[in-house]
Amino acid sequence: MSQPTVDEVAEAMYDLVKVTHGKKNLKAMDLTKAMIEKFGEDAVDKKFCKLAIRQLIDSGRCIYSYFGGSFITLPPEEGSGG
Repeated sequence: MSQPTVDEVAEAMYDLVKVTHGKKNLKAMDLTKAMIEKFGEDAVDKKFCKLAIRQLIDSGRCIYSYFGGSFITLPPEEGSGG
């Protein structure tokens, strides 16, 4: 299996956040562990996952939220009543 790109890992993380949105709050470490499980620890490591998370946050596709801890979630939808 070829080495995944940061974009591919970021996309997989986004999909995971989207699927669990409203059901489970994911921490950065939860995403990192899930990506290591998905792609294998030879393909991705913590630093690589950090880059993918940074890409998601910087692009605005995901945001950090704080509920007694730091979680990565989807941004609130524009125009939703709350």
